[in-house]
Amino acid sequence: MQIRKAKKEDAIQIAELMILAMTEIVYQFIGKEDFEEGKKFLKTLIEQEKNQYSYECIFVVENQDGILGQICLYPGAQLEQLRQPVLDYIKTQYAIDYEVANETQAGEIYVDTIAVSATAQGKGIGKLLLNHVIEEYVHKNKEVVGLLVDFDNPDAKRLYEKLGFVVKKELSIFGKKMEHMQYKA
Repeated sequence: MQIRKAKKEDAIQIAELMILAMTEIVYQFIGKEDFEEGKKFLKTLIEQEKNQYSYECIFVVENQDGILGQICLYPGAQLEQLRQPVLDYIKTQYAIDYEVANETQAGEIYVDTIAVSATAQGKGIGKLLLNHVIEEYVHKNKEVVGLLVDFDNPDAKRLYEKLGFVVKKELSIFGKKMEHMQYKA
């Protein structure tokens, strides 16, 4: 297994994983519960540059069978400029003028999504990706890494806590109660 930066041509495989992590959010973005349309929506954004779901913001873990997991992250200070192309695309493609609260802020590298294929779950892929991010951003670059965890996902919270993330605050995003967690050296 290896971890590498995503490439534009990985978009369909990444979209198939990313939608697993954010199905409900994508349905809100596109205004309907359509899994295939949601994957198409994500694929389009992943293929493009300079947006919060761009391949430029993604690391993948792969083996000889293909991509097993993905992690999408970017500097929190760049959220608004990276989000605007997504909102513009939603407005032009789906005629929805979408507004969302900020889930990150300056001073952290924000993990937007992490997803592992159904066939690779429970094999440490998510932990491998998070440890890669912690090594690259916290230990090497002295940055803070932040993420949100849903109150309805105690297994994910346990993993994050085991790795060293701590809860900083509670907030509501996309109508869901979340905890903002950070990892810093």
